[in-house]
Amino acid sequence: MQGRTSAIVTGRANPELAKKIAHNLNMPLLEVEIAQFRDGEIQAYYNETIRGKYVFIIQPTFAPAENWIELLILIDAAKRASAYKIIAVIPYFGYARQDRKDRPRTSIGAKLMANLLIAAGVDRVIAMDLHADQIQGFFEIPVDHMYSSNVFYPYIQSLKLDNLCIVSPDTGGTKRASTYAKALDCDLAIGFKQREKQNEVSNLQIIGDVKGKNCIIVDDIIDTGGTLIKAANKLKENGAKSVMAMCSHGLLSGNGLQNIEDSIIDKLILTDSIPFRKESKKVAIVTVSHLLSDVIASVMDGTSISSHFLFN
Repeated sequence: MQGRTSAIVTGRANPELAKKIAHNLNMPLLEVEIAQFRDGEIQAYYNETIRGKYVFIIQPTFAPAENWIELLILIDAAKRASAYKIIAVIPYFGYARQDRKDRPRTSIGAKLMANLLIAAGVDRVIAMDLHADQIQGFFEIPVDHMYSSNVFYPYIQSLKLDNLCIVSPDTGGTKRASTYAKALDCDLAIGFKQREKQNEVSNLQIIGDVKGKNCIIVDDIIDTGGTLIKAANKLKENGAKSVMAMCSHGLLSGNGLQNIEDSIIDKLILTDSIPFRKESKKVAIVTVSHLLSDVIASVMDGTSISSHFLFN
């Protein structure tokens, strides 16, 4: 990016994370006006010139859907303001669970969102823990897919737990859990779940010996908490000594937080990809601001980010 300047912009979804990233990079957040009409329409205006600049827009896209619209509007405004390159930094990529047709006549929301980003004028995407790796292939532009394991792995090491067992709550997360288990040189267990409908697990069994083990369930998303709680209950039934959970994205929809509070899960560790603005003795937050700052700095400097993929 020699000879060109960069700007960091935030939408309203997670300004706390954007401020941390800007601080880490020793850069100010660009002043942006986001207006909302009474009917809910969003309009964005850049108060400073961004002509010829690399513009990094930080905006996770959890519900409500206005967070997606706001990101698209910010991209469009940057494009019309003659930004040289527009990079969307999306710590949580909403609609990623709709990555394929799992039944006839259904939508593939993740592909639609990718299309909308491209149509709006984005040049690059930086995302974290996409629900499915293949979503990177939905784009015809560069996608830097980062992993929260970069912050969770040292956190687990700091706990210094003996008889550690990493648990995947379902077969889809086996690769993730296996990578943790190999890196930590510990045991692995896998949950096998059956669903009757979305957000409702009808049956769950644990494959692996967890008796007397300190178990850590690793997953990318916690929504209502149903799967994690069922897995935790089954682990305890099978003799687990303790049960913690680590999830990249804490949606905690509906009664999700209360469900965790009432469960036998000892601790839930989340990243700040989605802001957690409630009080809970059971929830701990680890920041991904340094990880995202490093990646943004590498994009600015045109240097490699492969060191962040040594463990994923």
